[in-house]
Amino acid sequence: MLGEYHIRERIRQEEIRQQVQKIARDIDSDYRDREPVLIGVLNGVFLFFADLVEALVIPVIIDFVRVASYGPRNVSSGKISFTKDVEVSVKGKPVIIVEDIIDTGLTLSFLVDHIKAREPESVKICALINKLERREKEVDIDYCGFTIEKGFLVGYGLDYNEQFRYLPYIGSLEMGHQSEESVHDN
Repeated sequence: MLGEYHIRERIRQEEIRQQVQKIARDIDSDYRDREPVLIGVLNGVFLFFADLVEALVIPVIIDFVRVASYGPRNVSSGKISFTKDVEVSVKGKPVIIVEDIIDTGLTLSFLVDHIKAREPESVKICALINKLERREKEVDIDYCGFTIEKGFLVGYGLDYNEQFRYLPYIGSLEMGHQSEESVHDN
């Protein structure tokens, strides 16, 4: 119990570490003799991104984007805008978009189209969590750590009102006796 919230552990720290290592091995294998551009989607991706880059053997170019899609009360407004765009050139280069969680798929779909307009060699998706319950737009995930049916997740970068990012595991947030039904919109 953390204050008025109860967090039920869903994915242990060791399980996360093992999946990050597996994803890194797959990327190393797929991009041998190449230097992909990894684009992390802030803020939630910061722990996963850092651990992933550290686990890679191949050289990579790193950049970040930050997008906003929330309206009042952490509910998606449906309008997506950049608060930080890609700054490195991706033209003719392989790109891997790295996400913490894919929920509705709307933000990621928008981001993929935005990156493709810059004429990269290819665009692949890497996500720690593929959450299925609220999917509105299908996305092809090339590298995935975990698939989860439902629940509001916090920890390992994921937050609720900027809280709980620091937890070393991923848990389901429950408020009182009911699960929080707020939105991760990616």
